[in-house]
Amino acid sequence: MKPLSRTHEHLVRDALKEDLDKGHDITSQNIIPDTHKTKAVMRAREAGVLAGIQLAETTFSLLSNEITFTRHAEDGDKLDTGQDILTIEGPTQSIWVGERTALNFLTHLSGIATLTYQYVEAVQGTKAKILDTRKTIPGLRALQKYAVAMGGGSNHRMGLYDAVLIKDNHIAIAGGIKPALDAIKGQDSIEIEVDTLLQLEEVLSHGGADIVLLDNMDLPTLKKSVQMVHGKIKTEASGGANLETVRAIAETGVDYISVGALTHSAPALDIGLDIDA
Repeated sequence: MKPLSRTHEHLVRDALKEDLDKGHDITSQNIIPDTHKTKAVMRAREAGVLAGIQLAETTFSLLSNEITFTRHAEDGDKLDTGQDILTIEGPTQSIWVGERTALNFLTHLSGIATLTYQYVEAVQGTKAKILDTRKTIPGLRALQKYAVAMGGGSNHRMGLYDAVLIKDNHIAIAGGIKPALDAIKGQDSIEIEVDTLLQLEEVLSHGGADIVLLDNMDLPTLKKSVQMVHGKIKTEASGGANLETVRAIAETGVDYISVGALTHSAPALDIGLDIDA
């Protein structure tokens, strides 16, 4: 996954606009003198994995060119409770205007990275890789998938444009697995979803798929599916994966396990901004 870049600046600008609209921080403007400067530190209030530090810096930089930063951690680093993440120095008003926006990005993305790391750790020692899905917040997909990568997970397709995934509705409309696979031309990688062993047999007989998505199968059926595939194509398990079940799913021998919860249900990591001086 590519590092975050200035191309994500528009997301920060939009977030700041939600707070400021065409006005100002009317609380800070009345209480804090324009000339007041301070030092503040972002700290982890619980253990986790960091993601999104550049977005935090971008938030403050857009508010004042007088703000300077000292990083104490980088994206992908494991954080201990109480660990310093980022020191911010400069005009106090600008720091407090950007506080919530910076923390919103940082806590959300670090929460995704942390949850992903927990899944990756749960399947250690197996060959299974943890994948994200397209179950993302509209407009934030690239950021959320970046956070998954920072947690040690792997990215599935970014959108509908960059990989073929034939789902059950495609199969129904096409009139079956064979006509659905026959209709795909000139693509480097083709994945198809199956729900039963009979459908898997049909996919293997056709030979036109590179990956088979084993959807909502119980453990015995998953294990049988992996045996049937016998390494001819890659296998992906989807549905029913959580931190309690993912290890058993991985031990069936699948190559990938997709987990929508990484991006649609990850709890925010508790990070705060404290005045240091």
